[in-house]
Amino acid sequence: MASGLVALLDDVAAIARVAAASVDDIGAAAGRAGAKTAGVVIDDAAVTPSYVTGFDPSRELPMIARIARGSVFNKLVILLPVAVLLGQFAPFLIPVILIVGGLFLSYEAAEKVIELIRPDHSIEENTPAVDQGGDQEKKMVSGAIRTDLILSAEIMAIALSEVTDQIWWQQALILALIGIIITAVVYGAVAVIVKMDDIGLHLAKTREGGMANFGRGLVKFMPKLLNAISLIGTLAMAWVGGGLLVHNSYALGWAGPEHLIEAISQPLAAAAPAALHGTVEWLVFAVLSGLLGIAVGAVIAPIVHKFIPGHNH
Repeated sequence: MASGLVALLDDVAAIARVAAASVDDIGAAAGRAGAKTAGVVIDDAAVTPSYVTGFDPSRELPMIARIARGSVFNKLVILLPVAVLLGQFAPFLIPVILIVGGLFLSYEAAEKVIELIRPDHSIEENTPAVDQGGDQEKKMVSGAIRTDLILSAEIMAIALSEVTDQIWWQQALILALIGIIITAVVYGAVAVIVKMDDIGLHLAKTREGGMANFGRGLVKFMPKLLNAISLIGTLAMAWVGGGLLVHNSYALGWAGPEHLIEAISQPLAAAAPAALHGTVEWLVFAVLSGLLGIAVGAVIAPIVHKFIPGHNH
């Protein structure tokens, strides 16, 4: 009896070790996959504040909460089952999907660059959203959730490409984990960003001395922060979009773009101090991928404007 109990405990311990190893593997894989989605996440955080700009401050957080709930639904209910089925039965389609995503991100990055170069390119005269009633709030939330669906699809596809070696339930757990964490991070950051000017205004009106000055400084700083986030989002889109095109073209058998970028980045890395070889090579690769993304997006933009209603700025 004692030996049977010991054997049972050994089996339980072995199962626990395997389970712990699986959890560690899932966590590590989620970390790797999540890092690959950083560019899209930054873009998501940069885009979302524009959907609540102009509304009464009391409506900003409820709107963000509704968008966040829609984002969770997008990731876990719509995209997660599709991603798991794709990973199990049609993994060969993943590079194609990622190339399509790369084209989309490249187009979006090129559009933003064009707007920076030609500020009148997309100027629209809009009455403030706060004056347009509750229907406008519903419209903006719905638009934000639709945009989130596209960005979430990119996040899930990029993450899936990093975990194709996992079994289906591990893929599902990793993608769910990434989806939940990214949604919390993005919309938590958005909530902080959109309320910072209100906090600054409150401090400026209700406090004196240093705190009042801090509040006024915060109000002045927020437009600069939003502009910086928008710029970072544009750079991230170009980098991620170009990188998706380069890496997945290689996966489909066209190695030219990746070999060309490597031929430029590797000599530059070799010329740098040994401790910086990897950093320099990555940086050059990222810059060249970003330039490629913007170039490809600039070619796509006129086509999109001509054939897709609503995209003509």
